[in-house]
Amino acid sequence: MKKKKVWLSTSSVIFACFLLYLFLPSFSKLKEEPVSVTSNVSEEENLSVDTTAEAEEQQEAATDIDDKPVAETVKEKVREMIEGAITFFSQDKKMVSIGDSLTEGVGDETESGGYVGILNHTFEDNHMNISIENFGKRGNRTDQLLARLENEEISSAIKDADIVLITIGANDIMKVVRNNYTNLNIEPFQEEKIKYIERLTAIFYKINELNPDTQIYLIGFYNPFERYFGDIEQLDMILNDWNQAGETVTEEFENVYYIPTEDLFSNSTINLLAEDNFHPNTSGYKLMAQRVLEYLSKYDEETELPREDIE
Repeated sequence: MKKKKVWLSTSSVIFACFLLYLFLPSFSKLKEEPVSVTSNVSEEENLSVDTTAEAEEQQEAATDIDDKPVAETVKEKVREMIEGAITFFSQDKKMVSIGDSLTEGVGDETESGGYVGILNHTFEDNHMNISIENFGKRGNRTDQLLARLENEEISSAIKDADIVLITIGANDIMKVVRNNYTNLNIEPFQEEKIKYIERLTAIFYKINELNPDTQIYLIGFYNPFERYFGDIEQLDMILNDWNQAGETVTEEFENVYYIPTEDLFSNSTINLLAEDNFHPNTSGYKLMAQRVLEYLSKYDEETELPREDIE
């Protein structure tokens, strides 16, 4: 029996073209570059576009009206956020953050490293001996992150880490859009999701192989196009489906947890996105940092409970 195809709406095709216009430097870069097992992974700028104007705007935003250092400005913004959310910081910890541009902090107008930088400033501001090594790499997909785990610097850091934070998966979805923009339907997303699950599982196994005592947190992704393409139900369905898949994988491991972020950005009354309308701005990253702190604190309070008792 002939397999029935489920086609995305005409607006979805327009959406795909919009993505290509925004996030692809040129159509000549559609061909994938081979993935190295070292840190020299191909730089695919799927999730952002850098322009001279944007760079200048970010540079201007890096200093406030009193010309205070960037670090001080960020600390002041973070201080109000962390009250009551630092109970888990009762002892020294080493943390590693790995993943894509959300880990790298692309879009943060203060250029301080996004949610990871905000966490760092939080620790410094409260005189805590907690370190975070950031291995975020713009454009990373799950296959590339899996390869980067073989890098000696990254693997060594994970071996000593108490906590590993991960953002990954959005570029896997973007790859499907790029490869099927002329014939966009839901089937390629479903097929790629199976591979995404396999690679994500392999990532968790690899991290546990390097350090079975670490705690791993997968940070979910959000729908940055809801404000402009809220009528495309299939897009929201795909993102939710992939987020659910990631959460399901975390439940297969005793030391892996899922941190949702979609609700932070959904129907927000304030702008949480950067100039590229894709990555979070500093306000968006602040919400992500706060959510991470909440989940880390929750883990610390319930660490003695069986996994099935943790809500």
